Amino acid sequence: MDLKTTSTTPNKGCSKNKDMSLEKYKKKRIFDTTPEPTGGVASDSELLFVIQKHAASRLHYDFRLEMNGVLKSWAIPKGPSTDPTVKHLAMMVEDHPYDYKDFEGIIPEGNYGAGTVIIWDAGTYEPLEKTKSKKEAEKLLINQLNLGSLKFSLHGKKLKGEFALVKTTGYGDNQWLLIKHRDKYASPTDITKKNKSVVSGITLEKMAADPAALKWKSKPKRAKKSSKLMHRNTP
Repeated sequence: MDLKTTSTTPNKGCSKNKDMSLEKYKKKRIFDTTPEPTGGVASDSELLFVIQKHAASRLHYDFRLEMNGVLKSWAIPKGPSTDPTVKHLAMMVEDHPYDYKDFEGIIPEGNYGAGTVIIWDAGTYEPLEKTKSKKEAEKLLINQLNLGSLKFSLHGKKLKGEFALVKTTGYGDNQWLLIKHRDKYASPTDITKKNKSVVSGITLEKMAADPAALKWKSKPKRAKKSSKLMHRNTP
């Protein structure tokens, strides 16, 4: 995803609304020429998150949270921070399909968001408020999304603990801030210095030099390894 963003309205339905929420994503892509996925079915277990480091027209990090069968997405130009005093801009973009959680590779030139992608971090997440089920957690998170203030805990390989996504006012509908809460995982250390994929173990530069990266499919062989990193089984 490049940093040309599109404001999205959170959806509340099931499969029909999920398909509608992916219309913008699909309109921007020609799937005969890009290896990016088109869909995917979420599991009934935990909610997933993924952060993809993306060298498009500008280097940025795509932060994605699973909600209602799709990935709500934000482009973060400076990447995430574990320092509670730092507030990084997060531009909300169109929803992405569930299978995008496994995508790393190369989006060929001439396609929207052309460039190299690695899975910088991945895992599960949950709202700070206790819930009894995934459905209840999603309902709570969607309500927070609509109100412009998401509060959640990440259980990733790199990012852990409490975070907030807060919608800003006066700067358009799609501008948010990603903020680390003060907890035992907070640190002034630059977390983006950890620059390898949590799936393939390689850097963005090595991925760009790999010819096989142009042939990614929505169920790659390495997806099994990815699922272990996310503490879940592939659906």
